[in-house]
Amino acid sequence: MDVVYFSSVSENTHRFVVKLQEKTQFNAYRIPLRRTEPALYVSQPYILIVPSYGGGDHRGAVPKQVIKFLNVPENRALIRGVIVSGNTNFGVHYCCAGPIIARKCNVPELYRFELLGTHRDVDHVAGLLAAREHATTST
Repeated sequence: MDVVYFSSVSENTHRFVVKLQEKTQFNAYRIPLRRTEPALYVSQPYILIVPSYGGGDHRGAVPKQVIKFLNVPENRALIRGVIVSGNTNFGVHYCCAGPIIARKCNVPELYRFELLGTHRDVDHVAGLLAAREHATTST
């Protein structure tokens, strides 16, 4: 299963995806950070990995770049689940981008991790991706 991800200038999500790629084989495509970069269009089903924004406020939790990417009907049609990172300092708004995207795209929120994740988080997500890939190729 392909992975599409967004990472801000902090690179936390990017570092998580790099660690994930060391564990398993999958294609990873990054949603551009800047408007000057070419837009991303996908042609295969994917899992979205995204950080939560907003500093503890659900408004603005989903990065604008992710909203723009998902507003492309072809991109939105191929999402199969969302994995979200966040900061526990945000309290009840921890990882709040996940449920927002899951609800709007009618897909499951598969997992949450803090900041750039632990080795346990990487192992868990690698297992999720492998299971999704197996389920896709078995049908």
